[in-house]
Amino acid sequence: MVSKKEWVLKAFRGEKVDRIPVGFWHHFTEEKDFGRGPADVQVVQQNIEGHKRFIEAVRPDFIKLMSDGFFTYPNGLISTKVRSVKELAGIQSIGADHPWFQQQVDLIKHIKSTFVEDILAIYNIFSPATYLKWQLSGKVADGDQILADFLKEDAQLLRQVLQVIADDIAILVKKVIQEADIEGIYLSVQSIQDNRISSKDYKEIIAPSDVALIEAAAEAGGLTVLHICGYEGATNDVSLFKDYPVQVVNWAVVPEGITLAEGRQLFDHKTVLGGFVNTKEGLLYKGNKEAIQAEVHRLIKEAGDEGIIIGADCTIPSDIDPQRILWVKEAVAE
Repeated sequence: MVSKKEWVLKAFRGEKVDRIPVGFWHHFTEEKDFGRGPADVQVVQQNIEGHKRFIEAVRPDFIKLMSDGFFTYPNGLISTKVRSVKELAGIQSIGADHPWFQQQVDLIKHIKSTFVEDILAIYNIFSPATYLKWQLSGKVADGDQILADFLKEDAQLLRQVLQVIADDIAILVKKVIQEADIEGIYLSVQSIQDNRISSKDYKEIIAPSDVALIEAAAEAGGLTVLHICGYEGATNDVSLFKDYPVQVVNWAVVPEGITLAEGRQLFDHKTVLGGFVNTKEGLLYKGNKEAIQAEVHRLIKEAGDEGIIIGADCTIPSDIDPQRILWVKEAVAE
């Protein structure tokens, strides 16, 4: 008999399975605490306990492990005081022995110890550009204008800075897969939200640092779920990422105007994940059981039953009733 983990792995690879997997997740701490983990043990503990409650309530087919508390890449050269990319010219690795790596390995091990069954787990990782822009701005979902300024100032230097960051995040990727014994990463990428940055700019300057993390996961024996993030209204040129060598792709279906079926074509028949709007205005959060289950059936009819995982555009609200996720699982099982 195929185990739950093996079944989901087959679905990730686009192989035929008896039932389509379902995957939803949300944060377990407040946004203001997303980068406070190493300095705040309580935040880390909230994250661990939140996963435990969620897994017990939902019994998910697989789990995306939240990096709440570790959003800040701890390179002392990067801060809100930096005004020119030239100030980052001397950037160096934080070193393979930096505690930030081991703290996240330990976090994953603690969360896994609360699992009620052996399920596939992937860990949240941001693109190097995302770590950089958030640290330059001091805020989550900010810093795009600064990054655009830096690219226009000296594109090749920015590329070098991103590569140093990528080399460090690649260390993290390999450690969490090999030492924490999980199946892969959930890599969050995003177009730069500034119209001065062209698709050519992204592909030449930023994309190489994204791909370095995907390659690191593969070298460690892990897989990558690519999340094209539409957080807080961000829009993306989804085609920028169509050649990334990942196994599964997730994007904001309605905001980007690309259905799951269309996405499968765009991404060369890779497995696609999503379908539901993730906000409090969306059907998953507000709709009744009948409407939610009807949408599940519609999504499957539209996209087919191979190479698809039912989920949401992005992280769902943390106060959602777990029963709503169970309604989705019930509809898929039908």
